[in-house]
Parts: sequence; structure tokens; C-alpha cells
Amino acid sequence: MADYYELLGVDREADASQVKAAYRRLALQYHPDRNPGDHEAEEQFKRINEAYAVLSDPQKRDRYDRFGSADEGATFTGDIFDIFASVFGGNMAGARPRQRGQPGEDLEAQLTVTLEQARQGETLTVDVNRYTTCDRCHGDRADPDGEGKKTCPTCRGVGQVRAQAQSFFGTVVTTRTCPQCQGLGQVVNDPCKKCAGLGRMESRDAVEVKLPRGIDGGYRLRVAGAGNAGVDGGPPGDLYLFIDMTPHDDFVREGDDLRYDLHLGMAQAALGSSFEVPTMDGPEVIDVGPGTQSGSEVRLRGKGMPRLRSVGHGDQVVRIVVDTPERLSPRARELLLAYAEEAGEAIHERETLLERVKSLFGARRKERAASDGSGPAGSGADGSGAEASGGGNGGGNGDGARDQAGDPEPGCGEPGGGEHGNGEHGGGEAGARRGGKRAVGAEGR
Repeated sequence: MADYYELLGVDREADASQVKAAYRRLALQYHPDRNPGDHEAEEQFKRINEAYAVLSDPQKRDRYDRFGSADEGATFTGDIFDIFASVFGGNMAGARPRQRGQPGEDLEAQLTVTLEQARQGETLTVDVNRYTTCDRCHGDRADPDGEGKKTCPTCRGVGQVRAQAQSFFGTVVTTRTCPQCQGLGQVVNDPCKKCAGLGRMESRDAVEVKLPRGIDGGYRLRVAGAGNAGVDGGPPGDLYLFIDMTPHDDFVREGDDLRYDLHLGMAQAALGSSFEVPTMDGPEVIDVGPGTQSGSEVRLRGKGMPRLRSVGHGDQVVRIVVDTPERLSPRARELLLAYAEEAGEAIHERETLLERVKSLFGARRKERAASDGSGPAGSGADGSGAEASGGGNGGGNGDGARDQAGDPEPGCGEPGGGEHGNGEHGGGEAGARRGGKRAVGAEGR
């Protein structure tokens, strides 16, 4: 797009009166009524009006000076003939009234952009469903082989009708759009056979859009004239594209900066080393000093995104993330414990659930073993000391010590216990006959 100052032939320091004088001269030179049938002059007239609309508005001119035409706040979207009328006070002397037609509607679409495409400012293609000008009637709505258009008999070509009404305050005059021609001032008796008199047809077109370098998600781009086509010579609408950024595998965008997380082990962070990291311009080696803490940053200047509507680039920030191992081999655990002892770091190890369960069952097993060994030394309630001590394992009796003097343990049913050493057969009966209600197997002599 041409520079607005160059279109009007003024420099950037020109004041409002100089801009207006330049516009008046060029508008009279390229006005369509003075150049009938000259399409190039008509396009130049549109560009001149657009340039004046921006440079005559202090706020739009300020935004244009800072950001250029990529900023939709510094562009004009109105009717160029309204600007012409505001400067010249209406139509030129001797010029005929101009029929403006029906403008096309604006369209919206979503555009997905990668980080690389936004950084390079690539030209992308987006498919759009829209209305385009009929290639038979060229938007005129009337069939080329028919009678063409005729002046609307209701409004007589004005496009509006007036109505008068009497009220308490007097005569009230109202103006509204003509109901027959819908404000166009003309009616079509023989509509176009291809578009049925609509002047445009549905189509799916590929629209190219140039991305501003450094654009980010959430922005809206305006593609002028890429919307629906107008009718009866009306201007086309615009296409608005909402930018959606695709997440990158390596980088996270933070404004103009790019963040990359470099994961290191504990030994790497403690000892320091050199590491290769990816950038948008290719791999690059960075140095990480000894004792680097998790969360530390290394900044690579100028490796980020281009600054939108400005000069320069952001940075790439390499963030250090120290990973703690979740599982250790026995050797690694031993070395870490040795390091903790050397560094004076207290390690209070807690038993795991499995270790606590094992310890609990081990204590109960010891208590049971101790209880089983001391049972014969007590008093049997049923009077049968031999069966009480020997029934569980078949080796205890109440009279084993008397029959086997060499047995140091009372009530022990070892094979050397004699005929009365068997708690199941001899020992039990003997103990019952001698012991009565109280069988003292430990006192056998």
C-alpha cells in the first residue's frame, strides 16, 4: 500500500491546511465525473480520499505515523464521497448526482498461525465463503440482453420518499427509504438470468493475507475489500481475520520474548557444564555455571520475536529447571548418603509402610514364641500339664524331666524323653494319674 503522504504529495511535517489544499487539487483532478470510463483515475480518487481521511484526523494521523497502515485504527472505512462533500460542500458544479449502490457486507474468519510464520511475516492463504460480483451482469442486476434499469417511479430516482403529517406543532415532514427500489433509485424489469437479479453469486475463494512480523494470537487483521461484493457499483466489504497461535513444541511466547526450559540433573547443576539449546535461528551452546539453582535464567539477546510495529527483536530466555530423581539405584543412594554426611545434611529416614508391617509381625512372632516356651512352667487349669504344653507341637509332657534327667528344658518332648516323653501317648496319661488337678511336669525327679 502506498504511503499516504506520498499520495497527497506532502511531507510528514505538513500542517492541516497544506494537507487539505493538496487533497482539493488532486480530488478535482481524479474525480470520476471528470474522467468518465477511466478506471485507473477512479482507483486513484479512492486512494486519495482514503489518505486524506486519515491525515486530516489528528488521532488517526498520529497512529499512522507510529504504526503505519497495518494498524486498523489508522485506516478509513467510510464512504469516500462523504469526505469529498465535506471538503467541497456538496457535488461539484455541473456534476451529476452519483448513485453509490449497496456496499457489501464485512466477513470474519479464523486464521491459525505458527510461531515460525508469525516470526517471518509470511503470506498465508485462507479459504472464504463469500458473495462475488456476477460475471454476467457485473453487479448491475439487470440482464445484459434486457431493457436494463429504469428510474424508480415511486421515488423518481432519489431513493427516498417523503411524507407529511399534521401535528399539534404544525406540519411534520419525515423521510424514509423507498420501499420499491430499496433506496437504489432504480428498478430492474429484466433481472440477470445467471444471478437472478442479485448482482452477485456465492463462491469459495482463496484470499491471501500478509502477516505483520511479530503478530501474536488475539489480534485481528483487516483485509480491505475481501468481504462480500457490493451491488450496483457499491464497494465491497472487508474481511476480518482473528489470529490464533499454534502452541510450539519447544518455546512459550511471553510478549516479544520466547521462554525455553532447560532440564538439568542435580549433578549437572552443581558441577556446571555447557549445553546446546534450540533457538528460532538454530542450535546454540550456553554455559551453565557451577551451583546453578533451579529457576535461574540465561538470556539470549535478540533471539525472540520481532517487535510488532516497531524495530528490533525480543530475547530468548532459557530457564534452568533442576530435576530431582524419583528413584535411585543402591549405588546412587549410597553415594548420596555419603555426600549428605560430608555436607552435614541430616537425613532422617522414615520406615516405609511395608517395613512397619514387617516389624509389627516380627514383634508378635517373638512374643508368641516366648509365650509358647514358658507355658509348661505355669499352672495348668485342666490338671494335665503334659497335654497343655505338648498338645501344640506333640513334644511336651508333664513328666519329661523326671524320665529323662539329661533334658535341661522342662516339658520338652525330644526323642530322648523315654516312654513318658511323648506328650500324646505316655506322658499325658502319666501326668494325669500323678498330677490330679495340678500337673507339675517340671518337677519330675
